[in-house]
Amino acid sequence: MYNYVSAAEAISLINSGDRIFFHGSACTPNYLIEELAQHAHRLRDVEIVSITVQGNVPIAQPEYKDSFYINSLFVSTPVREAVNSERGDFVPVFLSEIPNLFRRGYLPLDVALITVSPPDKHGYCSLGTSVDVARSAVDSAKIIIAQVNPKMPRTHGDAMVHVQRIHKMVWHESELLTVDYGSKVGPEELKIGGIIAGMIDDRSTLQMGIGTIPDAVLSCLHNHKDLGVHTEMLSDGIVDLVDKDIITNKYKGTHLNRTITSFAFGTKKLYDYIDDNPSFSFMDVAHVNNPTVIKKNKKLVAINSAIEVDLTGQVCADSIGTLQFSGIGGQMDFIRGASLSEDGKPIIAITSRTKKGLPRIVPYLKQGAGVVTTRGHIHWVVTEYGAVNLYGQNMRQRAKSLIEIAHPDDREMLDKFCFERFKDHAI
Repeated sequence: MYNYVSAAEAISLINSGDRIFFHGSACTPNYLIEELAQHAHRLRDVEIVSITVQGNVPIAQPEYKDSFYINSLFVSTPVREAVNSERGDFVPVFLSEIPNLFRRGYLPLDVALITVSPPDKHGYCSLGTSVDVARSAVDSAKIIIAQVNPKMPRTHGDAMVHVQRIHKMVWHESELLTVDYGSKVGPEELKIGGIIAGMIDDRSTLQMGIGTIPDAVLSCLHNHKDLGVHTEMLSDGIVDLVDKDIITNKYKGTHLNRTITSFAFGTKKLYDYIDDNPSFSFMDVAHVNNPTVIKKNKKLVAINSAIEVDLTGQVCADSIGTLQFSGIGGQMDFIRGASLSEDGKPIIAITSRTKKGLPRIVPYLKQGAGVVTTRGHIHWVVTEYGAVNLYGQNMRQRAKSLIEIAHPDDREMLDKFCFERFKDHAI
């Protein structure tokens, strides 16, 4: 019924000088990307824009530097080395505003490479696990090339794409890329999860960022009641809470009775659960992450992580010094939205030290590090040693509060800097 073509025929539509969008996370169209690499000999100066691409992305390798340039909107492992070299760069932008870059012509798209579910009886495919910025890319790009994967969950909300909108469809069945955050949760993360769970009231609405701490928090919420979810991403921890009717979405300020997200990244358990599940709505991230939408939810608890926090409350969440590690993402969208929510709690949750034993609460950020959440936006900071609210505190008070929840072996060092700056000891 539908005309499927080879990957080579589909990729032949791409020309030198094009700007191409890659679908991300579990929707990364790796089969099409691998075919694109085979066309490098005829292509020059092709710009790639994307968020969180995963799996095999050969065009990010040095041998393709004359053909492809990686202009990342949120850096992930397959493109990190390229972005931090002459072969790429990073665009600092809030996740909620990326759709504007496409729709308003700041980054006009020639081609979008996406992964979709097979068309239904009405001719509609689904963008599956990642609607996020892909919705705007599909709406804006001149040419749409789709990798059609029968294993892609069919999600509801803003995910629908009619086959008439797609210029070339390539059938390719493959397992979805997965990540198991729950298996990586350690004792520090569990302790943080317990502390944050104690800060969450019944009938709160939750946003969870990326990583192990959000899953640790979810694992500690099994005695709560009538929670809601309005978040940019979902991971596996949500499934049991929905099954046990702990997440009901009955008392949110908007989108009642539905779990709102823009993408999901987890294991097959999560993908099977969201497949054709009308209680989950996958929406354009310009809407999900809009602070004016977020704030409509009372008791909005936003849980996000960081690389380091300095003693004045500046949060670096996207870089290690000048090395671009990830991106701004949706952290500020939800920090701001939660702070405007009635009884909301914006939370930065971090282990006191990295896996390598380096402090995360530091006198000052590394030289060249980016500030994602400013000290004017910061509220709660949580480590395994406790929770402090910096909102309304002066600089000296903030330093003392943060030293209280730093790793015990780092407190003397931090106190020394506190005294040098403020002429006042914290301990």
